[in-house]
Amino acid sequence: MSDVIVGIVGLAVVLLLFLTGIELAFAMAVVGFLGFAYIVSVPAALNLLAKDVFDVFASYGFTVIPLFVLMGQVAFNAGIAKRLYTTSYKFIGHIPGGLAMATVGGAAAFGAITGSSPATAATFASVAVPEMDRYGYHKKLSTGIVSAVGTLGSLIPPSVTLIIYGIITEQSIGKLFLAAIIPGILISFFLFSIVYGWCKINPSLGPKGERSTWKERIISLKDVIWVLLIFVIVIGGLTWGFFTPTEAGSIGTFSVLLFSAIKRDINFKGFIRSIAEALRTACMVLMLIAGSTILGHFLVVTKIPMIAGDWIMGLPLPAYLTMLIILLIYEIGGSFIDDLAFMVLATPIFYPAIIKLGYDPIWFGVILHIFVMIGCLIPPVAINVFVVKNITKVPFGVIYKGVLPFLIGFIACAALLFLFPQLALFLPSVLMK
Repeated sequence: MSDVIVGIVGLAVVLLLFLTGIELAFAMAVVGFLGFAYIVSVPAALNLLAKDVFDVFASYGFTVIPLFVLMGQVAFNAGIAKRLYTTSYKFIGHIPGGLAMATVGGAAAFGAITGSSPATAATFASVAVPEMDRYGYHKKLSTGIVSAVGTLGSLIPPSVTLIIYGIITEQSIGKLFLAAIIPGILISFFLFSIVYGWCKINPSLGPKGERSTWKERIISLKDVIWVLLIFVIVIGGLTWGFFTPTEAGSIGTFSVLLFSAIKRDINFKGFIRSIAEALRTACMVLMLIAGSTILGHFLVVTKIPMIAGDWIMGLPLPAYLTMLIILLIYEIGGSFIDDLAFMVLATPIFYPAIIKLGYDPIWFGVILHIFVMIGCLIPPVAINVFVVKNITKVPFGVIYKGVLPFLIGFIACAALLFLFPQLALFLPSVLMK
């Protein structure tokens, strides 16, 4: 067999192994090792396996992942989301659909700390859905908006998936964080608008809540100010070069832990639980990167990435249509495999083609993450819907009906990024010259 055929067979085996229930990280590592051994030699493959695994777990640059994950877990166990949600509710809870809008505001702020989509969805499924139930909100709206806003955690910085993309493509994590801010705000605005319009058309979906006094609103802001302060410290420090991404993760984690301890929002048991969850998640992500690295070296010797790039460049299509095809492949793949795992698997293959097409890798990272967010909401592997269903016990059919209108917001934001790339590139170009 030619090297290309070996590579294609290897990719097919990776997907087959994943469908049998084997973790994708181990499937990629096994296939990468065996494929490299077949094409080069067994001693070379053994050396590759040892070197790649060691390099990933010993890399100082990769320590940014467990640090940001730990920051999110501490925030989760300290109950920060509930206070952010309460503050949002005091300002807009009295208008139709106000509780759902408050969920958007609270989740956007919480996503700026956790950087995790499933964690944001799980938190607000526990916090927001019971409150919306109490005010007579339809399950379709309450579970749909919680599933949708959970995805903000994967885009609004400090996003763990943006960090992983930056590591894979060797792009500036600071620039990626800045590039995601305006699209994150845009999606939040679209979700607000959809909730308002939906409840205007059918007021029974989201009845009005209680109106808070301005005094209550101002008092509640104290719970938001320090979250905003941490966000500014982390993103601002990265932007102006005061510290590296790893140092930003350390400072952010320490700040969240310090404020939580001062306010007595987290006890020792909660801290240990945060460490355990962060360790589990970080090891999973690092294993994905290690497996992807091994598979990537195997694909390099098969020349598949270069051939795929040349083939895509040779398509008799405009560049934007070629880009849409690539994003569609990400969307379809992410609908059958976990979106983060598929991003780790597919990016080394398609990234050279993106560069050859002349697209900015920072812009691509942001728009790719919007498609990843959509993948978190559409079947069969809709991780956010699964999380919300497991917590609320609402049937899948009801949640999917609630999610459907909010997909319009994600598609609209992606379309605007296609038409106006500067929506993502403006802040990095101004603040990180």
